[in-house]
Amino acid sequence: MLEIEKYHPKSRLGRWVQSRLPVISLVKEQFIDFPTPKNLNYWWTFGMILTVMLVVQLLTGIVLAMHYTPHEKMAFDSIEHIMRDVNFGWLIRYMHANGASFFFLAVYVHIFRGLYYGSYRAPREVLWILGVLIYLVMMTTGFTGYVLPWGQMSFWAATVITSMFSAVPEFGEPIVQWLWGGFSVGNPTLQRFYSLHYLLPFIIAAIVLLHVWALHYVGSNNPAGIEPKTKQDTVPFTPHVTMKDLYAAVVFLVLFSWFLFFQPNYLGHPDNYIPADPLVTPQHIVPEWYYLPFYAMLRAVPDKLGGVLVMFASIIVLFFVPWLDPCKAKSTRYRPIYRFFFWVLVADCIFLGWLGSKPAEGAYVALAQYGTAYYFIHFIILLPILGLIERPKNLPPTISAAVLEDIADREKKDEARKKKKEAQAAKKKADAAKKKAAEEEAARKKAADEAAKKEAAAKPAEAAKPADPAKPTDAAKPAEAEKPTDAAKPGDAKPGDAEKPTPKKEG
Repeated sequence: MLEIEKYHPKSRLGRWVQSRLPVISLVKEQFIDFPTPKNLNYWWTFGMILTVMLVVQLLTGIVLAMHYTPHEKMAFDSIEHIMRDVNFGWLIRYMHANGASFFFLAVYVHIFRGLYYGSYRAPREVLWILGVLIYLVMMTTGFTGYVLPWGQMSFWAATVITSMFSAVPEFGEPIVQWLWGGFSVGNPTLQRFYSLHYLLPFIIAAIVLLHVWALHYVGSNNPAGIEPKTKQDTVPFTPHVTMKDLYAAVVFLVLFSWFLFFQPNYLGHPDNYIPADPLVTPQHIVPEWYYLPFYAMLRAVPDKLGGVLVMFASIIVLFFVPWLDPCKAKSTRYRPIYRFFFWVLVADCIFLGWLGSKPAEGAYVALAQYGTAYYFIHFIILLPILGLIERPKNLPPTISAAVLEDIADREKKDEARKKKKEAQAAKKKADAAKKKAAEEEAARKKAADEAAKKEAAAKPAEAAKPADPAKPTDAAKPAEAEKPTDAAKPGDAKPGDAEKPTPKKEG
């Protein structure tokens, strides 16, 4: 990583504070002047989004803890009290409940971004391990928080999930009884989960600080997967990265606010609005949506212990990803074969999440077994083998060169898109002209056909027209005197001359 220029305060007060507590230089060097790769895209903004959501969860959780009663007889009613009687209690409770879902959503995007761009590769192995550890503690925190409303789904989810530890040989039953605080889920269980749920977020915050420290020590990865070599490859963290992060956080919070105000119960389960009843089992017990892929893996194995091992192994395998990928290229953008299998992995995780929401019967179990098998095949078999045999594309020498290549590719795509639009417009224009010509030809033909039909209809009408009595027909006209022909002109005889006797010549 490139060295950061040391900050030296100019004022006397600044130098006095700097000599005793260098907090000003820490902020200046790590959050203002910190060199960041210039080619970071918006997928890198989810780190800031996760920080914002962690703060939201901490603040709303502290306020809710002031009004919540961790007792099996009063927990459900205390939630209703928060919703109905506490000023803006409904808002704080919905922010906390929906904030957990959006927290996990951002975490999943952050994890898959790291897998796609190779953010787990050297020298960032510790950074990746700390991130997976945060995810593991988050899952524990989310599960303990899901139990606190003490509704039907909370109670029975706690019963099912904690019971799976009984599959551990020898130590299973003692572990379950320790978690329950007795021989069944009850008031001691609720109080222990409440205590853990309040404590674990601060542990998450501590690990996040280590995560950020590790990030600033080794530097950020980038879409090209190339380490910065000169100052031309980087930009200051503020304002370049800061403004992009703030913009993305605002967009994310707008989506969060839409769910918060218009669909606050969409991501929850309706059975959780029924008070917990140990004597009535829900027809279909499901955890929150962000646990569904692992819940599908748990149920995919017929053996109870095997299902527990597979579920935990699906998380543990993430710790070893940095050593399972031997490819020279970090970023998947230069590995077309692996890129295909990466998106298959994304689809597989979504598919497992859908299967986790379905009953554990029939074809759903078989499909979950196939999905679980591919999950482990991807990390244990495909990732190492493709890393050895796949030849990645040529890597640019520097980040600046990668940026220029991206610009050139973008210009080519824009030009191709422009030509495609022009071709489509020309084709559309030609099609319109053809259509217009065809319509005109059809109109002319139609007019000609109509004229021919009118003419054909007029002829029989004339033939069937009755004769006018005032006008004599040709048959009724008086015969005209035949005009003598030239041969019959003896001397221009007149009518009546034939009746006169011809005078005789006298001797």
